[in-house]
Amino acid sequence: MNFLFPLLAAIIWGGNTIITKLCAESLAPIEISFYRWTLAVIVLTPFALRDVLKNRHLTKGIVGKLIVLGMLGGVIFQTIAYYAAHFTSATNMGIIQALVPLVALILAMLLLRHKTNPVALLGLAISIAGVIVVVSKGDLGLLLQQGLNKGDGLMLISVLAFSLYSLLLNKWKLIVPLVQSAYIQAIVATVALLPLYAFGVRHELTAMDGFYITFAGLGASIVAPLLWMTGIARLGAARVSLFFNLVPVVTALLATVFLTESITSSVLWGGALAIAGVVLAEARKVKAT
Repeated sequence: MNFLFPLLAAIIWGGNTIITKLCAESLAPIEISFYRWTLAVIVLTPFALRDVLKNRHLTKGIVGKLIVLGMLGGVIFQTIAYYAAHFTSATNMGIIQALVPLVALILAMLLLRHKTNPVALLGLAISIAGVIVVVSKGDLGLLLQQGLNKGDGLMLISVLAFSLYSLLLNKWKLIVPLVQSAYIQAIVATVALLPLYAFGVRHELTAMDGFYITFAGLGASIVAPLLWMTGIARLGAARVSLFFNLVPVVTALLATVFLTESITSSVLWGGALAIAGVVLAEARKVKAT
């Protein structure tokens, strides 16, 4: 039963990639980013504001860290993904997102001088090879000749931002309760996006736009992280991390239904390699624990 928590989180995040692609047709990236975090702040305020004020001694001295996390996770990561959705497929976005655990590993090695093992390095190589197959559409020569697709390139930057977010979150181990931390980070994102929204392009919202905003603001920003953290509390971080590999699978399946995207052989084999590499590296961690 405990496996349902990370499983549902992975399904919601996979669905959010589809929402990211769908809303590209009617909302500007800054718009959807600002709306989703504003909604998250509004919904979380009755549950978190009182505790944040009551426990403000917990945030004393770490406000700067919370601002950095809010900017990386709430502003840079998702906003760039919204821009990427204009230039690449939801399937590609999902597969590239699967690199988050391994990019975090690379950053830990480079920035924190963490030692790793040969199995993790092998998994890293396999995953990178898989992503290359996907973004090149199975033709490496074409990739070398034309360069990286703009949307795929933006997704790699987005993944880098979220990997750094994950690394810092793990390194800092903030003592602020999850809901309060999420609330503060949502406020940071909302405040940072406000001037960009005020002076940017705005569209008249439709009922469907309202659904996109609600799914992103409640499902992906609040419900999924809480489910994920509950899963970690009950199963452990190493076991739960494997469920993140379901996100690109869910994305690809949903994309065939809602976006009529086709699963080509390069996507199938490249995606399989990307996921297999992460599983190989993460499974090593599970065995170690």
